[in-house]
Amino acid sequence: MKFQSLLRIVFVLVTGAMTAFAAPSKDKPNVLLIIADDLNNWIGPMKGHPQTITSNLDRLAKRGVTFMNAQASAPLCNPSRASFMTGRRPSTTGIYNNDQPAMPHIPRGVAINDYLRKFGYTSLGSGKIYHYHQYREEDWDKVVFYADDTLPNHEAVRRPGPFGYRMFTEGKPEEKFNEERAESALVDYRSVSWAIDQLQQQNGNFFLACGIHRPHTPWDIPKKYYDMHPMESITLPEVLPNDLDDIPQAGINFAKPNGVHQQIVKMGIWKDRVRAYLAAISYCDAQVGRLLDALDKSKFADNTIVIFVGDNGWHLGEKKHWGKSALWRQADNVPLIWSVPGLAKDSSCDRAVDLTCMFPTICELTGTPIPAWCEGPSIAKLLKKPSAKWDKPAIATFEQNNHAIITDEWRYIHYADGSEELYNEKSDGREWTNQAKDPKLTKVKTELAKYLPKVNATPVPDRPADSRPNKKKRKARSPE
Repeated sequence: MKFQSLLRIVFVLVTGAMTAFAAPSKDKPNVLLIIADDLNNWIGPMKGHPQTITSNLDRLAKRGVTFMNAQASAPLCNPSRASFMTGRRPSTTGIYNNDQPAMPHIPRGVAINDYLRKFGYTSLGSGKIYHYHQYREEDWDKVVFYADDTLPNHEAVRRPGPFGYRMFTEGKPEEKFNEERAESALVDYRSVSWAIDQLQQQNGNFFLACGIHRPHTPWDIPKKYYDMHPMESITLPEVLPNDLDDIPQAGINFAKPNGVHQQIVKMGIWKDRVRAYLAAISYCDAQVGRLLDALDKSKFADNTIVIFVGDNGWHLGEKKHWGKSALWRQADNVPLIWSVPGLAKDSSCDRAVDLTCMFPTICELTGTPIPAWCEGPSIAKLLKKPSAKWDKPAIATFEQNNHAIITDEWRYIHYADGSEELYNEKSDGREWTNQAKDPKLTKVKTELAKYLPKVNATPVPDRPADSRPNKKKRKARSPE
C-alpha cells in the first residue's frame, strides 16, 4: 500500500474518532426544537384564522423569522417527521404513510438527534417526535414517550365515528372530556415538564426536541381553552360550493367530499369543531409558553436556537375536506418559526421552503458539517435576510408519485396518473381555480415539472397487521 494512501486512512480514522468524541463548545448554540401535531396556519403570526389566540407563538415570532410559505414534505405525520428529522424526502426513503415503521429504514447516525451527538451535543427528546413510539432509544442520550390515554387506540376512550376517534362525538367536547383530570396529568404537559427538567440540568451543548400532540384529535383539553373561544364568535372557513368541479379524480379521492365533510355538516357540528380545533391550538400554545419561560430563566437563554414547526397542516372543510392527506395548501402549509441569536427578528419570509431545510440549516448554524444525504437546502441566508433572493421551490409528497411543487407564486400538483392542478397562490390563495388546462400556462407547468422528484422509491413494507393497535376494528389506515 502506498504511504499516501495509508496516511489518508489514518487521517480519516483519527479525525473520525475525534469527531465521535467532540467536546462541548461555548461558542456553539444549543437547539430547542418544538414540534406541534396537525397544526395548520391558524396561528397569530400567520393570520390563518381571525379567532386564533397564540400569545406565546406571537412572542416567539417577534424573536425571529416566521416562514409564511413553509410546506410539509408530506401531509401526514409519519412520513413528514421521518423526512425532516433525516433531511430526506419521502420519495427517497419510501416512507409514505403511517403504517410504515420508519426506524428500521433510518440507519443509525442519520437522524438529526443522533447525528449531532458526533459533534459534542447531548441529545434529548420527549413527546411525539417521530410517529408516536417509533423512536430508537439508542439514538438519544435521554428520551421519554408518555402514552396518550386519550387516543382512539385506548379502548376506554374509544368512540364511534369516522377514523374511530372523537372528532365527531355528539355534544360539546369540553363537556365530555377531561371532566376530572388536572391539566398537569395530560400528556403534553408531562412531556413539556420533562423537557424543562432536562433543560435545567444541562451543562454543555444540547439538542432538545419536544413533541406536543395537540392540536391533533381528540380535542379533549381543559375547558378554559374552550372558554377563550366563544361559540358566537367562531368564523367558519369559506368554502366554494362547486370548488371540486375542476379537480381531477385523483384529487377528489383525497378530499372524500361525501365522507367526513358531509357528515360534519349533516350533524350540525362544523362551528363546534372549528372551535375545538382553535381551543386545542391555544392549549398547544400554552405548552410552548412554558418552554419559552423556562429557557428565558436558564443560563442558555442567549445561546439557544429555538425552532417551532408543525408536522403537517389540516383542513376543516376547505375544499370539502377534513384532515390532512392532500396536496393542497391547507394540508401542506405549516408553521415554521426560527429564533436564532444574532439573526433577523420580528420578521416574516414569503419564500417557499419545505421541511427538508431543517436538518441542513441546523448544521450550518451550529458549525456542523452538512451530510451528503440531506436533500433540502439550508435556509440560513433567509434567517439573516428574509427578503433574500430564493430560486428553490418547496416539494410536498403524498403517497408514491403524487407531488406538489410550490413557489412564491404557484402550486403545481402532479398526480401518479398524470392528472394535474395549478393554482396562482398570489391571486387565488384559497385555491379555488385550477388553471392546469389553460394553454397559456403550459410553460409555467413545464418549468415547475422540472422539480418533480426523479426517484419515487418503492414503499417500504407496512408493519404487520397483527402488531397494529385495535387490529380487529381497523378498516383503514390511521389518519393520525
